[in-house]
This record gives sequence, structure tokens and C-alpha cells, in this order.
Amino acid sequence: MARINLPPLTRGLLAAVVFFTLVNFALRPHADWVEKVEQPLIGVGNGVPWLTIVPGRSFPWYPWVFALATVVEQNVLGLIVTGLTVFYGGRYLERAWGSNEFIKFTLFVAMIPNILAFLLYMAGYALMSKGSMIHTTISGGIAIQAGFLVSFKQLVPEHTVAIAKGLIRMRVKHFPAIFLLANTISGIVVGTETAMFLAYFGFMTSWVYLRFYRLSPSLSSTATGDGSVIRGDASDTFAFAHFFPEPIQTPMGALTDGIYNTLVALKVCTPFSHQDIDAGNEQASARAEGGLPSIINPNSRDGRGGATRAEAERRRALAMKALDQRLHAAAARGPSTTAPAAPSVSGPSNMLGETSYEPERLDAPEKPAS
Repeated sequence: MARINLPPLTRGLLAAVVFFTLVNFALRPHADWVEKVEQPLIGVGNGVPWLTIVPGRSFPWYPWVFALATVVEQNVLGLIVTGLTVFYGGRYLERAWGSNEFIKFTLFVAMIPNILAFLLYMAGYALMSKGSMIHTTISGGIAIQAGFLVSFKQLVPEHTVAIAKGLIRMRVKHFPAIFLLANTISGIVVGTETAMFLAYFGFMTSWVYLRFYRLSPSLSSTATGDGSVIRGDASDTFAFAHFFPEPIQTPMGALTDGIYNTLVALKVCTPFSHQDIDAGNEQASARAEGGLPSIINPNSRDGRGGATRAEAERRRALAMKALDQRLHAAAARGPSTTAPAAPSVSGPSNMLGETSYEPERLDAPEKPAS
């Protein structure tokens, strides 16, 4: 039997999802605050207030639920979806970022949306005096699902996922918008508005954190080990408007630029400098050129993905060495009476070790993305 290799925090998070969901399943039929669940596959019912967030019961007596509620699902379908999200997304991100950054990101994206949803329902109750708002259960991994999709948009936006044996193909960069659209339709039509709120809060929280606050090694740090870092991701491709289809990117960009400029004028945000934007674009370009491990097979970080980066770095080093030798040889010969022929278009590219990277498909790493 093949051994499932999961990083330690991902393994612990997956175990927590299964354990606390089963505890909630076991306890709620015997509690007087829980309604009977008629549809265990998709029904939600009410959660146990010291495991999930029930605004009228959980706070301030059980403050830990703002973190714990994320790993408590209310039905079997939610358990399966969140379990798969943690299994594939968690092991990918933990290996790509490291355990410290992964747990920091997960806690941030889990707790902030839960707190915002709690405040939203409490405000709704204060305004409308509807008792159902303070008895609603807020729980589940919707927020971290949104956060993981935003992370994939940053790391592997051009990778292609094939569904139904290739009949449907989608770029990873489109997943967050599709996820929000699906939860919006479900919230309005089916009545899963709590999941809809958590999806939007998780999306915004993760994007703000990755865009403005996350510290990551700079390219110079990777090359020289000087320990320098950059804050956030100022790259053009990670701008808020780029999460949406191209026809609406321009108006969305104008709207978000206006909000951003207002926040900068109020000194809520620090504006990105030209150096920040250039560094962000270089980081994004390096991720695309060097490759990243497959989400389905993250062990390829040490194999295919790592080999791709190592090969690109080796070619650059050889090209720079060859260029340096040619410059020294030309300087030693002195000026020539005959002007050298201009290099061809392909000449400098080969000399400088240009690499051509085709985004790999997640389901078939051996083939380039279409």
C-alpha cells in the first residue's frame, strides 16, 4: 500500500477537520439547542456552541470557536470538500511556503472571516431583531477554501486543470471568481448565505494578506542568501481586477484604484513604490519560469519543479560565464578594423540561456498546457 506523504501541519489540520466534525455530529442530536437534521448529506442544522460559532451562545463564553469553527463541518458533503481542500491544497502550500508561513496564513484566513461573519450577524440582529440571526451556526472550511484558491492564483495562475477527461479545461487563475459565483448563486437560491459570506470574507482576507502583508524572500535573497525580504505582492497580475474576466477588468480596476487611492490618502495603506512593483513582477516571472510543484503531486518540488528551476539557474550561470569570457577576449584583442556582424535574434537568446516555460497541466505534468 502506497504511503501518503503529508507535511506535519497539513496532516494535523486534516485530522482536526475529521475529528471535530465527528464530535459535532455525535453531540448535536443529544442537545436541546440543536434542531433535527433531516438531510445529513447536505443539511446544516445547528452546531454545538462550544465547537462552532452560534452568535447568541458562543461568545464571550467560548472565544476559541473563532479558530475551531473552521474545522467543524455540518454535513458529509462539506466534510468531503474541506478534506480534499486540505489534503491537496494544504500539502502543496506547506511545501511551497514552509510550515511557519502556512500555519500563519491558515490561522489568519480562518479566524478573520469567522470574526467578520459573527459581527455581521450580530449587527443584523441589532438592526432587524431577528432571532434566527443569533442562532445561526457559523462553521466550516469555506473561508480557507477561498484562501487556498487565492494562493494558487498567485503561485500558479497559468496552470490548467482538466475536468471530465479533458472536456472542460480551466486556468487556475479563474478558480476564485468561479468559486465566488457558485457560492453567490447557492446563497441566493438555496439559502446557504452563511457559506456565501464566509467565501467573500475568506477571499478578501487572503488577498489583502498576500497583497500587502506577507513577507517572502526576495530574488536576491534566493541567489545570495542575504536574508532580504519583500512585503506583499505588488505584481500587476495579482491586482484585484485580475481575479475577474477580462471584459470587466478595466471598470473593476478603475473602481479598486479609486478605493486604494482613497485609503492611501487616509494613510490606511502605504502606496507601492515603482521598486515594489518591479520586484513583484520579477517574483511573478520567476515563479512562472522556474516552475512550481504540481498540486496533485507536490513531491515534484524536489523532482520536476526543482529540476526545472535548477536547470534554468544552471543555464543562466553558463550563459553569463560565456558572455564574460567573450567580453574579456574582445577586450584583449583590442579594436578590430572589421566591425563584427550583428548577432541574430536567436543568437543572444541562446547565449544568455533563455528558457521557454510552458505551464504544466495539473493532471498530466508531462504535457504542456494548451
